[in-house]
Amino acid sequence: MSTAPPARTWDDITAAVVATLGLLLVAAITASTWDALVHAHPLYPVLLVVTVLVCVWVLWRSLARPRERSRGRTIWRVVCIILGAAWLALMLWLVPMGPEEPAVSAMDSGNGVTVTETATSITLTPDGEAEATGLFFQPGALVDARAYAAIVRPVAEVGYQVVIPKQPAGIAFLSVGAFESAVDSNPTVDEWIVGGHSLGGVVAAIEADANDHGSEAEGGSANVAGLLFYGSYPADNINSTLTAEVLSISGTEDGLSTPAKVEASRELLPADATFIVIEGASHAYFGDYGVQSGDGTPTISHDEARQQISEATVDFVNALAR
Repeated sequence: MSTAPPARTWDDITAAVVATLGLLLVAAITASTWDALVHAHPLYPVLLVVTVLVCVWVLWRSLARPRERSRGRTIWRVVCIILGAAWLALMLWLVPMGPEEPAVSAMDSGNGVTVTETATSITLTPDGEAEATGLFFQPGALVDARAYAAIVRPVAEVGYQVVIPKQPAGIAFLSVGAFESAVDSNPTVDEWIVGGHSLGGVVAAIEADANDHGSEAEGGSANVAGLLFYGSYPADNINSTLTAEVLSISGTEDGLSTPAKVEASRELLPADATFIVIEGASHAYFGDYGVQSGDGTPTISHDEARQQISEATVDFVNALAR
């Protein structure tokens, strides 16, 4: 007498639904952010490919002939379903914010600057003989590195090498070794100004503190002359260890690195740190990537804010280089 096959269980159905949603999610991310994915650090696109492969496998397993399953295996599948849903939420959260004009046009070589893009960095090199000082700039979290091309390009236009790393998955803490790579790849640069926007500034502070002129005895590279914050501040107190010059540029309408937070960071920085406040500028005005959730409402034009930020940056680099 034949035995009827076991019925498909609710966890099979749930796993199939989650896997299908995962495939649809990756398809939507790819269609809406294709340009950003092409220009991103390889990690996030690889994670999306892995997500597709796992979802296809789970979908195949869930729709295959039902099998008897022990209670322990059922519990394990439930755990995997929960972890899978959390993974899809992470993939959605990691979607990068792509560049807008004039950052896109600033990626073109010309007018005295050659732009070189690799899988892990963007380098703006002045034509002719460059100065011995360079700028290494960390992007904000989940922001396409190209979004900062326009705001820092004036530094390259006046003769300084500029390097913008592409952060793995758009997280600055995952690119802590990028500065050392930039130093090795640019041997003609004798000293660096390390800067960053938002979370990128937090990591820049760590890099500057470990590599500034006063860190040689502790094994640092001793080649960082300046630390530059765009709407950012350090996570820890570095006022007694950092010898590099510091410039903090912030906006009065920044809803994320608020004026109160920037003001409080004075206690974490050397007493001679310089603070410049751009009246009417928001957090997203320190790059060109559109509106950012949680940000304030700007009261000046983006072009005006960008010009003020760029001019202050060039002045800071000039003062340290000469």
